[in-house]
Amino acid sequence: MAVAALTLPLFLTGIPLRPHTGAEIVVYDIVLFNAAPLLAIALCARAGRRSAEERPVWWGTALAMAFTLVGNVVFGLVAAGPGAVPHPSAADVWWLASYLPLFVVPVSLLRLRLRRVQPITWLDGIIAALGVTAVAVVYGIGPWLATDGLDGLATAVTLAYPIADVLVLALVGAVIAMVGLRIDRLLAVACVVLANKAVGDLLLMAMLADGEYVPGGPLELLWILNAVLICAVAVFPPRPVRPPATDTSGTSWRAVTVPLACTAASLVVLGLQWGDGWLGIGELCAVGCLGAFMARSVLTVHQLRTLHEARRLAATDELTGLANRRGLVQEAEKHLAAGRQLALALVDLDAFKVVNDGLGHAAGDDVLRQLAERFRGAVRPEDLVARLGGDEFAVLLPEAAPADAHRCARRLHELACQPVDLGHVTTRVGASIGIAGAPDQAVTVAELLHLADLAMYAAKSTRGGVRWYDAELPGPDAAAHAELSGDGRLLLQPWHDAEGRLQVAVALVRSPGHLPDAAGGVAVLDEAVRAVAQWWDAVPVPVALTVSSSDLNTSRLPDRIAAALLRATLPPEALLIRIGRDAVATRPDDIPTLIEALKVRGIPTAVTAPGTGALALLAVRDLAADRIVLDRAAVGDIVRDRRAHLVVGHTIALATSLGNAVTAESVDPDTDAALGRLGCAVLHPAAPLPPEQLAQRLLPVDPVAPGPGAG
Repeated sequence: MAVAALTLPLFLTGIPLRPHTGAEIVVYDIVLFNAAPLLAIALCARAGRRSAEERPVWWGTALAMAFTLVGNVVFGLVAAGPGAVPHPSAADVWWLASYLPLFVVPVSLLRLRLRRVQPITWLDGIIAALGVTAVAVVYGIGPWLATDGLDGLATAVTLAYPIADVLVLALVGAVIAMVGLRIDRLLAVACVVLANKAVGDLLLMAMLADGEYVPGGPLELLWILNAVLICAVAVFPPRPVRPPATDTSGTSWRAVTVPLACTAASLVVLGLQWGDGWLGIGELCAVGCLGAFMARSVLTVHQLRTLHEARRLAATDELTGLANRRGLVQEAEKHLAAGRQLALALVDLDAFKVVNDGLGHAAGDDVLRQLAERFRGAVRPEDLVARLGGDEFAVLLPEAAPADAHRCARRLHELACQPVDLGHVTTRVGASIGIAGAPDQAVTVAELLHLADLAMYAAKSTRGGVRWYDAELPGPDAAAHAELSGDGRLLLQPWHDAEGRLQVAVALVRSPGHLPDAAGGVAVLDEAVRAVAQWWDAVPVPVALTVSSSDLNTSRLPDRIAAALLRATLPPEALLIRIGRDAVATRPDDIPTLIEALKVRGIPTAVTAPGTGALALLAVRDLAADRIVLDRAAVGDIVRDRRAHLVVGHTIALATSLGNAVTAESVDPDTDAALGRLGCAVLHPAAPLPPEQLAQRLLPVDPVAPGPGAG
C-alpha cells in the first residue's frame, strides 16, 4: 500500500520533463506508471482468495487492471520507438478489453447487497441508468462527436472509451439507486475509481482530438490514483453494509433520492435540448428515464396503499373486524403521549366456552361477531373497541370521566347478557368487566391493561359484573404467591341466600399466572375434604367441587371421591359434586353414568343447565342430578322478556316435578324476586377465601341450617 502511494509523488517529478525520451520513458511511462496497477492486481487476487463471496468483484477488478497494464506496457514500448505514437495502436485493444471484466464489478456488488429484487427496485435502477446515460451522452460525449481532427477508425476507437465508461457509470448509478444509497466503503471506492476513469477518458478524448496529448502528463495521475485506491480497499477490506433482502416500501428518502435526482437531470436535458429538430441518444434516454419514473410512481402509490392496508390488517382482528391488541396498544400510546385522560374497560365473556364447546366453533364465532357489533354500536365515535383474543374484548375511552366510563361498562355488560340468536338456537353468555384509568392509575399501556385485568378478575370472582380497579384488589399474582408460601391451591367462594345464610362453598383452583377457576376441582379433592372437615361438625355447609370434561378421564372417579370422604370421616353430603358446563357439552353420554354412580354412594350432585329452552329441558329430563343450576345469563331477561319468563318457568317447573332443587346466581333485585316466585333459590357469591379464613369466619358463629345448596 505504501509503495503504491509512493508512486504518485515520484511520477510527479517526471511531468516537467515531458516529452520523455529514452530512459525517462522507461522510468516514468513504464515502471512508475505501472507499479501501482501491478500491486493492485496482486492485492485484488489475494482479496479474492480471502473472500469467496466477493471474489467476482476482486478478480474482475484484477483482470481489468491486468488488461490495462498490458496495454500500458505496449503503449510505452510503442512510444519509446522512433516517430510519433500512432492512434489507434495495439494498446487500445487491451485497454478496450479491460471493460469486459469491469462490467462484472457493479453487477457483483449489487448481487452482494440485494438477495431479492422487487419490481420497484428494478425501476429505480433503470431510472438511474437512463438518467446517467442521458447526461453523460449529451454533456460528455456529444461535444466531441462533431470533431474532424481524427479519421474514422481513430474517432471510433476514441469514442469507444467514453461510451464504455458511460455504460459502466450507468451500471454504478443503477446499483446505487437499487441499494437505496446504502453505500459502504467498497462500493464508494468503486464509484470514485469509475468516475475518475470516465473523467480521464473524456479529457484524453478531447486532447487527442485537438492533438495536444503528451504521455506522462497530469492526466496519468488519475489512473495511478485509481490503482492506489484499489490497493487501499484491498489491504483494508470493509465490512459490507447490507440492506434488507427486500425493500417493501420504496418510499424512504434513501430509496427515492437517486431516482428523483436522475429524473430532474433528464428534465434539464430535455429542456435544454428540445426543439433542435431531432431526438438524439441523450434525449431518448431522458424520455425513457421519465417514462420509467412515471411507472415507478404508479407502483409507489400502489405499494403505499398495500402497505397502508397491511398495517391496517396488522392492527385488525380478522374475525370481528375490530381492532386487535396491537391496534389497541398503538391507539392507547397515542393518547397517553398526548397527555389525555384515558379509561380502559376489559371485557371477559363468562360462558363463552360452553357455547363454543357445546354448539361448535362456528356458533362461537357467530357469538363473537354479534357481540362485537353490539359493543361497537354502544360507544362514542372516538372510542375504540378491540378484541384482544379468545373471548376477551377491550374498550378504550379517551377523555371519559370515571362516571361516564362506568356507565359505558354497564351498558356493555347489559349487551353481553342479552340473548344471542344463532338461528337454530338462542344462547346467552354474560361478561365480567374491569375498568382502570390513566394517567391517575397507570402511566403506560402495559400498566393500564394489567390494572384493568385485576379489576376484571375481581368482578369475575365476586360475579359483580363491572368493577373499577383499586389498590386493595387481590390479583392473579396472589395465587402464585400463596402457592409459593405454602397456602395451597384451594380457594373457597362462599354462596349465601337472600337472608345471608351460607349455603355452599364452591372450590376454586388457583395456579401461578391464572385466575382462580372452578374447573378441574378433582385436583383439589383432598384439600377440599380437609377444609370442610374443619367446620362440618359445627356448621354443616358443604364444599362444591366442579368436575370438568378432563376430570371424567380420572379412573374410578366416584370411588376416589367416596374414599376421600371416608378417610376424613365425613358423610357423603359434605361434598356437592357439580358437573361443569364443558363436561355436559362435550361428554353428554358419560354424565348420566357418573351421576348414577355418585347417587348410589349418597354423594349429591348438581348440573348447570346449558342455557334455556330445549337444551335446558333436555338436561333436566336426562340428567337425574339432585340440583339444577340455571345459567346466570339465561335468566337475566325474565323480567323484561315474557317469552324468557315462560321458558325459565317451565324449566323450573319440570325440574321441581322431577324432584330436583333449582338454584340460580343473583342478577338484580327484580330478577331475583321473579326467580323466587317461580320456585328457584337465588344465591349470592362472595369473594373467594383460603380455607383457613373461611373456617375462622364460620366457627365463631352459631351453626346455621344448610339451605337447598347450589352450584
